[in-house]
Amino acid sequence: MSDYKLNPGDAAPDIELQIWPEGSLKLSDFLGRWVILYFYPKDSTPGCTTESCEFRDTLPDFSSADALIVGVSRDSVKSHARFTEKQSLNFPLISDPDELLCKAFDVMQIKKNYGKEYLGVERSTFIINPEGDIAYAWRKVRVKDHVANVLETLKELQS
Repeated sequence: MSDYKLNPGDAAPDIELQIWPEGSLKLSDFLGRWVILYFYPKDSTPGCTTESCEFRDTLPDFSSADALIVGVSRDSVKSHARFTEKQSLNFPLISDPDELLCKAFDVMQIKKNYGKEYLGVERSTFIINPEGDIAYAWRKVRVKDHVANVLETLKELQS
């Protein structure tokens, strides 16, 4: 039994939010496709940059598996624009400053830094199937080898 409110088998929440490069999206826009939805704490920080660049570099592999990649953080669209341009990211980033999607996916968790507790984004990734349900979830993600594990799991789910 999971301590999280949202788990594999549950329908993915469908909240419309602003994205970079432009406009808005909601997960139901992608029904019929596999979606890799990853939540990360902050644009342009070391771990988040490494993770985003690994997704960027493996996008052709995800595309050939008919999967889209979408990143989510609490950063503004303007911050996403700078991050995308600096890192040459090739997929949309959702801006969730009000934490609507973050809370819906239950990724806002108590974190500790230098002895202080605060509420922050727990690095998490979800595979959403073409029907719009969560097929797989990773919580408390460690960046090393994570993107390769996501791709491998996606291919297993599709076989």
